[in-house]
Amino acid sequence: MSAPPSETTPDTRGGTLRYDLTASLVVFLVALPLCVGVAVASGVPAELGIVTGIVGGLLTGFLPGSSLQVSGPAAGLTVLVYEAVQTYGLAALGVLVLAAGALQLAMGALKLGRWFRAISLAVVQGMLAGIGLVLIAGQVYAMADLEAPSSGLAKIAGLPGLVLDVAASPEALAALCVGVGTIALLVLWPRWKPAAKILPAPLVAVAAATLAVAVFGLPVARVEVQGLFDAVQPPGGAEFAALADVAMLGTVVAFALIASAESLFSAAAVDRMHDGPRTDYDKELMAQGAGNAVCGALGALPMTAVIVRSSANVAAGARTKASRILHGVWLLIFAAAFPAALGVIPIAALAGVLVHAGVKLVPWKDLKPLWREHRGELVILVVTAVAIVVGNLFEGVLIGLFLAIAKTAWEVSHVHIDVTEEPVAEEGAQPALKIRVLGNATFLRLPKLVDSLEALPADRELHIDLSGLRHVDHACAMALATWEERHNALAGAAPPVKVTKPEPRAEAMAGAKA
Repeated sequence: MSAPPSETTPDTRGGTLRYDLTASLVVFLVALPLCVGVAVASGVPAELGIVTGIVGGLLTGFLPGSSLQVSGPAAGLTVLVYEAVQTYGLAALGVLVLAAGALQLAMGALKLGRWFRAISLAVVQGMLAGIGLVLIAGQVYAMADLEAPSSGLAKIAGLPGLVLDVAASPEALAALCVGVGTIALLVLWPRWKPAAKILPAPLVAVAAATLAVAVFGLPVARVEVQGLFDAVQPPGGAEFAALADVAMLGTVVAFALIASAESLFSAAAVDRMHDGPRTDYDKELMAQGAGNAVCGALGALPMTAVIVRSSANVAAGARTKASRILHGVWLLIFAAAFPAALGVIPIAALAGVLVHAGVKLVPWKDLKPLWREHRGELVILVVTAVAIVVGNLFEGVLIGLFLAIAKTAWEVSHVHIDVTEEPVAEEGAQPALKIRVLGNATFLRLPKLVDSLEALPADRELHIDLSGLRHVDHACAMALATWEERHNALAGAAPPVKVTKPEPRAEAMAGAKA
């Protein structure tokens, strides 16, 4: 794939602007239906999704960090935002997003952005898969203009009943046909490559569904329009006082961590698509934080960097950050000049867009290779996804992180014990046994280490070599010292055990000397 030149590549100013202008229009056409769809699925006015897209373009797009990735409301936070709105109310959304943005700013100032790259990929994939499954299960109901159950399990358990409800209702059946037709266009349109280069699939699918509903007069629900300024409601003092609630603080942390992880993983993916300047993760984290702080002050949706818009930006030939700033300008002009246009869009079509997005969040292509080569990683992915579906997003991610840490601790704590006979100096004498202990001696392998030492004969001269240990923790150091003392006490007249200690670095890591 030909990559766009970097911002430092010599080029005429007019030539660069021409590429950025074209790319910004493409990104605008991709972003518009997604902004509206994410807002509707999150249970908030459609205009708030556009507000977040505008802030993502005009503010976050202007700030340093990543030059070509585009920010706005993302499907990955839809489930969490919906739960927050249902629990605390729409008025509290602004303060939640603002506080999450402030936390992101603090993390960026503390140079924590690069540490998000250390999160296990299996946990991230599991998080996205869980979000995708819950999103699909919820938006299937919206495709039929029916209300979805609240929990993930209830959504899945209610699917058989949904089939019966659709079969019994001509209105629900009509809405479902609109949603299914939208998904079909989303899948088929990119295959017509000449047309797909001109018009992005989400715009074509939503426009076609809107036209079909108008032409055939289908009885389906449409997006409710409030007006841009009516939808914007900055949080008040009562909402800020509610932050004293521990549960609300947990939601703030979840917003900040998940939005940051999604943005920075998106930045890593976008960096692989072009040859321009690499992302400064700490600056990008602060840019996302500034954007979320402003979105919160306006009472809008939280933002993340969105891989769909970002990849469209790169593929359209964007050269500089001007493309993402201009896409925000187009969103602002549309929201100000054509607000009534939103009111003709069928909700079933937007639900179809999000079902398609949910399917793409699940890493289907990675499941088989993981099963063949890294089954432990697959277990983490699946458990994280299932925990999100059964419980909630925050708990699922915590469970996934715990499993990833436990798996890593187990894998790096391998201890190998090698027993050999040393050459005898005198004929007829019993050869001494040399025991070499290699690897990492941690409490996770302590039972194996102690069992192997206890099995050694008490009437032979033993030479234990611990110099091959890379790490000895306190538990193993104390166990070795105790075993040595006990063995010499019980051996009586037998030769005492001789221990070659590990290198000083291992003893320092152990925190205790054997």
